[in-house]
Amino acid sequence: MKKVYKAHILFTKEKDRFEVFENGYVAVEDGRVLGVSNDLAELGCPDAEIVDFGDKLLIPAMNDMHVHAPQVHNQGVAMDLELLPWLQNYTFPEESKYADVNYAERMYSRFLHTQWLFGTMRSVVFGTVHTDSTRKLMQLYQQAGMGAMVGKVAMNRNCPDALCEDVDDAVKGNEQLIAEFGDADGLVRPIITPRFVPSCTPELLKACGELAAKYQLPVQSHLSENTSEIAWVAELEPESESYGDAYNRYGLFGQTPTIMAHCVWTRGGELELMKRNGVMVAHCPTSNFNLSSGMAPIRTLLDEGVRIGLGSDISGGHDLNMFRMLVYAIQVSKMHYQQDHSKTFLTLPETFWIATKSAGSFFGKVGSFEPGYDFDALVIDDAVLYPAEYSLQHRLERFIYLGDDRQIVHRFCRGQEVPEPKLI
Repeated sequence: MKKVYKAHILFTKEKDRFEVFENGYVAVEDGRVLGVSNDLAELGCPDAEIVDFGDKLLIPAMNDMHVHAPQVHNQGVAMDLELLPWLQNYTFPEESKYADVNYAERMYSRFLHTQWLFGTMRSVVFGTVHTDSTRKLMQLYQQAGMGAMVGKVAMNRNCPDALCEDVDDAVKGNEQLIAEFGDADGLVRPIITPRFVPSCTPELLKACGELAAKYQLPVQSHLSENTSEIAWVAELEPESESYGDAYNRYGLFGQTPTIMAHCVWTRGGELELMKRNGVMVAHCPTSNFNLSSGMAPIRTLLDEGVRIGLGSDISGGHDLNMFRMLVYAIQVSKMHYQQDHSKTFLTLPETFWIATKSAGSFFGKVGSFEPGYDFDALVIDDAVLYPAEYSLQHRLERFIYLGDDRQIVHRFCRGQEVPEPKLI
């Protein structure tokens, strides 16, 4: 059945400006957008049900392009460490607990509930090495009606014994999940997930590449996050020309759709390889600051034509609110601008486009209200935030900078309103 939603509609068809429809209408059928207009008659839906949201804002939902679901318990903990000691002393011990599916279910339900609160309707997610717990996470996403690509993590070196998995077992576990969640049009799908080069032997990396090719599945991992990590990769993969090339040699760098988190130090040949192979970057500003990794050169990457999305990266990052990631991304770019005035800092339309349409392209037609796009949307009641008159764009900006989950009153994913998930 067709539905038409009336509200103040804002989205970014292009990265340099907002499309604004004051008291506009968006028509939706079978979960997808038919059109947007200020003229209801122009949409050609005379028999559609009209849902009037009054003076509220209607915007595309958020996408979290890099997040570690099993680290939710460590969120905001050990923020005084760099990447490698943080992994060894906090992250790996916590992820080892996910051998217990009941523990996983409790923690994952908290994680999904928080994502729902902040309006994140699509995610690219790391699970753990545990097949059963990863299955539970995928089932929880399905039950919630929220979209996700979820990865069973692959790792077999430089990690605790409890998280070290034989290559054959890693392949078997992945294939079980692929068989169960293999619908190409499903909201919840598997993604091949080698944790990062230091935690995977060449044999495991090769097996991951073969899985991605065999089942035509996307790939996610980490790239050039920290200088110590990059030096370590150079020792482990001396035949590779760069960290990115190490993935590329195993079929894990754009041979199927690929997203790499961080890319703080991506330059030169690695950047050229990324561009040639169409690899997307998940920019995680809070994590990069918390773990002393550095400031990713997003303006440079964007100008080079690299696709960008934003990631919370908890628990390296401390915040699951993706609207905050827009703010942090702008602030990071302003610090780059202070160092090099030839590189302008990111604008609000650009970061909003990055968080919605650019990020959403990893899932298909997601992140915009153009015809044919999935209707992933949030309704914002920002009345408490504007005691004076503001333009619609300034109202949205104030919500992004000042608002929180209390102003998000409706959440949609692929046309279906998503109710509050149950806490377990």
